[in-house]
Amino acid sequence: MKNLSAVSINRLIHIHGKDILDSPGMISSKDHIQHGHTSVYDHSCSVAAMCLKVAFFLGISLDVATLIRGALLHDYFLYDWHEHDKSHRLHGFTHSETALKNADKDFELNEIEKNMIRSHMFPMNISKIPTHKESMILCLADKIVSAREVIDRKTDK
Repeated sequence: MKNLSAVSINRLIHIHGKDILDSPGMISSKDHIQHGHTSVYDHSCSVAAMCLKVAFFLGISLDVATLIRGALLHDYFLYDWHEHDKSHRLHGFTHSETALKNADKDFELNEIEKNMIRSHMFPMNISKIPTHKESMILCLADKIVSAREVIDRKTDK
């Protein structure tokens, strides 16, 4: 990753994640809010972009396709967690396993992508530890993007 412009980030995401971005499940995530006014779809795309930025900044050599695909699928839970439903009460603790089940059903995942999705809520889910550098980068990138989305929501008022 020599030059990491916004254009090159978007190009990489579309090269490696086009099948995910065009899938019915991912398209439906445009209708579900993640944080503030941000859809799950937009959140996932922002996290994939942040993963690339973090990896580039740290100079870490990794599997770019796996990083992007795992990041796009990390919140592939396919429901609106803001709806008042008992099954959403523990969303923060359970959605990573739901996302993994859905992603594994709809896409062919490698072991790193599975670990990325399963462990992205670490340390909140202390039993699901990130065991790959791609997983660790996703944990960090997701928290950076989520914090930005929550802060933007707070400052909108």
